[in-house]
Amino acid sequence: DESALTGEPLPVAKGPGDKVVGATTNHGGSLRVRLQGVGEKSVMAQIVKLVEEAQSSKAPVQELADRISGAFVPIVVVASLLTFAAWLATLATGAFPLDRLPHGRRPFDFSLMSAVSVLVVACPCALGLAAPTAVMVGTGVGARHGILIKGGRALETAHLV
Repeated sequence: DESALTGEPLPVAKGPGDKVVGATTNHGGSLRVRLQGVGEKSVMAQIVKLVEEAQSSKAPVQELADRISGAFVPIVVVASLLTFAAWLATLATGAFPLDRLPHGRRPFDFSLMSAVSVLVVACPCALGLAAPTAVMVGTGVGARHGILIKGGRALETAHLV
């Protein structure tokens, strides 16, 4: 029964000289086998290696997210610093009345919270984390269902099939 590897619903008959694969089940009789691949050379080890490579490969959307993050993160950091400086200056000069700040907030605290808010809302970190996570989950779920997905690129183009 090779269904654990091939997904075939019925056992396949084997005779003298036929190859058998580890991780399969013998449903009766005795076997005499000569090992041709053990450890890292076994079929199961090669499947595990394929899944690991698939999970670590980058999909085109990940490469795009990396390029966007490389340019966008510095812009967001600068915008956050400008927000901090603008609020601090506005509050220090009295252009915005201090009594209009949320209860108990000091000008520095309010300026810092505004700067952090810009970082949290505008930072593309979610995109940078979501893409590799989606590839890992997709290839892992596929492997659990007996479907080997070669990598992020194959997973991304699977909807065209």
